[in-house]
Amino acid sequence: MSITTAAPAATAPVALVAAVLTLLTAGAMAGLFLGFSVAVMPGLDSLDPEAAADAMRRVNERILNPLFLSAFTTVPLTAGAAGGLLLWLGHRAAGWAFLLAAVVYLLGTFLPTAAVNVPLNDALAAGGTWSDYSPRWTTWNTVRAAFATLTLLLSAGGLCLWSRDA
Repeated sequence: MSITTAAPAATAPVALVAAVLTLLTAGAMAGLFLGFSVAVMPGLDSLDPEAAADAMRRVNERILNPLFLSAFTTVPLTAGAAGGLLLWLGHRAAGWAFLLAAVVYLLGTFLPTAAVNVPLNDALAAGGTWSDYSPRWTTWNTVRAAFATLTLLLSAGGLCLWSRDA
């Protein structure tokens, strides 16, 4: 058996794991961000502004945990891995769907987190006001939810395309 025939056969299960992990983590992130935009932030907005700011500061301290950080950072890595492996295996449409999912997540979810939401969290932690924080944070969080959802849809589409090729 040559190395070229063994490699694709051994690669397909790895691609499947990466694809499923992408689907699961993108779904988890989309749900988390959506939940914040439609429930948590409106709930906090109904509180006294200082109480809301204090509660959000506590949430921001606790969300930086291994489970959240693993899910948040895994999406583009597993999507990129699945896409690259699927292209290598000859599943072009499925591979491109996963690579597009990685790009969508990086640009629409990861980048706004680093450029907007985290700096807003830092400003709130440093004593910023709720009125300066909540509207902008929620808007950009909703953007993150939308792009994480698009990532989820692209990943599901990639799996469907791959299953049609099989």
